[in-house]
Amino acid sequence: MTTTDEGASAGIDGGEELVMLGVKDKQENGAPMNGPVIVDAEGEPVWVHPQGDTRWVYDVRVQEYQQDPVLTWWRGDTFEYGYGEGEFVLMDESYDEVATVTTPGTHADFHDMTLTDDGTALVISYPVVEQDLSEVGGPEDGYVRSSVVHEVDVETGEVVFAWDALEAIPLSDSEAEFDPDADEEGAEDGTEEAPYDPYHVNSVTEDGSDALLVSARNTHAVYRVERTSGELDWILGGTSSDFEMVGDSSFAWQHDAERQSDGTITLFDNQAAPEVGEQSRGLTLEVDTEEATAEVVAEYLPPDGRLADSQGNMEVLEDGTVFIGWGSEPQYSRYARDGTLLQDAELAGGISYRAYLQEWHGSPTEPPKMTLDGGRGYVSWNGATEVDQWRFLAGPDEEGAAEVETVEADGFESSAEMPDEAYLAVEALDADGTVLATAEPGSWP
Repeated sequence: MTTTDEGASAGIDGGEELVMLGVKDKQENGAPMNGPVIVDAEGEPVWVHPQGDTRWVYDVRVQEYQQDPVLTWWRGDTFEYGYGEGEFVLMDESYDEVATVTTPGTHADFHDMTLTDDGTALVISYPVVEQDLSEVGGPEDGYVRSSVVHEVDVETGEVVFAWDALEAIPLSDSEAEFDPDADEEGAEDGTEEAPYDPYHVNSVTEDGSDALLVSARNTHAVYRVERTSGELDWILGGTSSDFEMVGDSSFAWQHDAERQSDGTITLFDNQAAPEVGEQSRGLTLEVDTEEATAEVVAEYLPPDGRLADSQGNMEVLEDGTVFIGWGSEPQYSRYARDGTLLQDAELAGGISYRAYLQEWHGSPTEPPKMTLDGGRGYVSWNGATEVDQWRFLAGPDEEGAAEVETVEADGFESSAEMPDEAYLAVEALDADGTVLATAEPGSWP
């Protein structure tokens, strides 16, 4: 699924650290499939879950629900102007769906879903509403695509908190182009068919227990929203910033704003589109609320000056290294704390909205599969992460079967030469030699 820059892959250890991707088509790349994918450090697939040509997948990552790890991802329909309507899926370590989350009315957009310790999910919707657009040169009876943040109880589906950007942010703060007289295809002219998108909220995360951090791409700003009242605590960036953006701290068309444990705020600074800067970057900011300043602590630059005109994310790992998904550019990278590039990998086809490097232990309920071809047995177990070796067996029957060969589990599929026997099988062994599962026996055709 990916190709990795040799010599740089030492930045990612093998074992349980895996890359989470939501692969989807991009016309000039040609994705082989749409669906969530997990790959190892070398880009070898671990789990592949195709969704067909009509269902799109975004934001694949590991989170925690009811104190257990879950794999979460969005599936649904996407539309022009960069939004979607669908639901987020929660899967346990057996890849069984344990819950789905969406929003009332207009279903959940794909940009973000963050699970909280309270059993709720922070999600976004993009409802189309009537709006007076005269302050931006549009009609009084115009339409906008607002951005609403919902906190939804996962178990019951009840909305426990909602915040509407249209009620808090003036339209004049938007950097999105608006021309009510535009006649070119795809222009947002403020009609019901092509509503103006002034905010385009694309991430919502907790900032302590009393507030949320909300990133709005089309205002070039991050908002701290009080969780009970919905009032704005402050605005970082954009035309109404409460902070002086010192040095090169200004960002544009950004994604994935998060508060880190050291108090800094990180985000993926797209710098496009339309183009503002020469390249995208991962950005760490020191935000001083007393002095009302924001300064760059660190930036993580691409090795080739790539400019992502949409999507992307920045993840700070426990060891201080940084993992970046380049969104509309088909790469992901890992950096040392000081900004040194450790790894740069490219998807073999398609793109991924975000990319994460996370621990995941997969134990599928479906057994491994074995096939025979040209005197060899081939075995794979989609999603299994604990297999250390494969033991190939053959004999006159199950009771009389003996070991033919034991091979290391290396990559998605392993194989061995097999004799012409009536009974053939393969056992999946963990690092202690315990049999995890047995592939369905095959026989010569």
